[in-house]
Amino acid sequence: MDLNLNRADYLQVGVTSQKTMKLLPASRYRATQKVVVGDHDGVVMCFGMKKGEAVTVFKTLPGQKIARLELGGVLNTPQEKIFIAAGSEIRGFTKRGKQFLSFETNLTESIKAMHISGSDLFLSASYIYNHYCDCKDQHYYLSGDKINDVICLPVERVLHDVPVLACQDRVLRVLQGSDVMYEIEVPGPPTVLALHNGNGGDSGEDLLFGTSDGKLGLIQITTSKPIHKWEIRNEKKRGGILCIDSFDIVGDGVKDLLVGRDDGMVEVYSFDNANEPVLRFDQALSESVTSIQGGCVGKDGYDEIVVSTYSGWVTGLTTEPIHKESGPGEELKINQEMQNKISSLRSELEHLQYKVLQEREKYQQSSQSSKAKSAVPSFSVNDKFTLNKDDASYSLILEVQTAIDNVLIQSDVPIDLLDVDKNSAVVSFSSCDSESNDNFLLATYRCQANTTRLELKIRSIEGQYGTLQAYVTPRIQPKTCQVRQYLIKPLSLHQRTHFIDHDRPMNTLTLTGQFSFAELHSWVVFCLPEVPEKPPAGECVTFYFQNTFLDTQLESTYSKNYKKNYH
Repeated sequence: MDLNLNRADYLQVGVTSQKTMKLLPASRYRATQKVVVGDHDGVVMCFGMKKGEAVTVFKTLPGQKIARLELGGVLNTPQEKIFIAAGSEIRGFTKRGKQFLSFETNLTESIKAMHISGSDLFLSASYIYNHYCDCKDQHYYLSGDKINDVICLPVERVLHDVPVLACQDRVLRVLQGSDVMYEIEVPGPPTVLALHNGNGGDSGEDLLFGTSDGKLGLIQITTSKPIHKWEIRNEKKRGGILCIDSFDIVGDGVKDLLVGRDDGMVEVYSFDNANEPVLRFDQALSESVTSIQGGCVGKDGYDEIVVSTYSGWVTGLTTEPIHKESGPGEELKINQEMQNKISSLRSELEHLQYKVLQEREKYQQSSQSSKAKSAVPSFSVNDKFTLNKDDASYSLILEVQTAIDNVLIQSDVPIDLLDVDKNSAVVSFSSCDSESNDNFLLATYRCQANTTRLELKIRSIEGQYGTLQAYVTPRIQPKTCQVRQYLIKPLSLHQRTHFIDHDRPMNTLTLTGQFSFAELHSWVVFCLPEVPEKPPAGECVTFYFQNTFLDTQLESTYSKNYKKNYH
């Protein structure tokens, strides 16, 4: 059976953060579910669908940008309470919008990830993990590399707290209290964690992970060691995984795996008789998918996948058929509900066009006044600069909430721009005077209408280092631009790995002298990518690297008493 899902846009809000959209459980009085979203203005909004229109249930006042939104409640009951993380504060709301919690964690960094389990609150900032119970500090852990996500195995099934941290150094860290119980090496930097089937699977210990290079896997977290069950390697070269959910969208009684990627791809995986994932459906959206949930929102009896995207659209992929067929000589009539919806959309579009025209005229008149003051409009840029192992190139992804007019690329180091199939922008090169001002590249990408996401590929030359700059200009008035800088390091084509082959021939370079552990670590950070900026804890540290172009390997080991590098 083929799975056919039809797209339906619900409304647009200012969602820019990952995991800031959830579906409230259905009540016994109403079969359809409500959608809760948190936006960059700090507003929590809950809405439901009625006769094809979005109806607001509640909307809070603006505040600090919301980084995460999770549902919670008493264990073994419907999870209806809404928790948001904004800055270093946690706030809680009922399903009707009444605030019942305001908890200032006093963390020195802004909260990046959050998990709720009954009265337990698991938080992580960039490097810090904290566990609170009834808003009282319980456990603390300082990670050696950035924490991208945090989750806890279901305590009602495994009978004790088992927090898991997804860290940028390609490791999942399983904690026991404030200590690391063991570490799990994964094939890429993990960006998102989720419980298999929403409850940890048959054992309660099954954990799904997604990586920034598009890999997906399932691991069983036992008390003694991890058990790797399966892994999907991203052979189609799709984007990094930002969100995961489990929901039976196929309708066969087994929960399917829903995946959202940063290139706008939505995927549905079913499981075969051997419990291996099989891709059943995919849908390409025009911008990155920040949250994904399965449920029933639009119409009773029709399941759907609800996603939020970077520019703020909340969209449904529904099983409800929207196409009707008629035989020869038969008339196909549009029902009254659809006619009303088309009429409503036309009137709304005319109203928006008139409003835009009014504001343009108002701006033109005010800009000609001698007392006029011009303010630079602000806009968010979602960017990612990552090394691809397969072709030894860097991917630069730029995403803006509004349409991009053009992007200017400038580099003070020799680089090559490679073709990207997804890129429809027109590129033009300008001549550069590299001898006098170290300007080796100046290229302009002119984007097509309504382009909000641009992907570029570059290849650098190892040994030559410098800065790549991207000047992003959106289609807004007055014209404004944001500059983003990306460091191209001397050993830019090296990628972190978990181990190397010590039987291969190696050259050795030993450095000793009157310099500190932190100074030597800063040299390694300057030369190599994917190294945490903070010096690691402990007396000695070792990093392994592999050259993606030449397949050579590098081991870097240094300690506070004796420092050495191997190549």
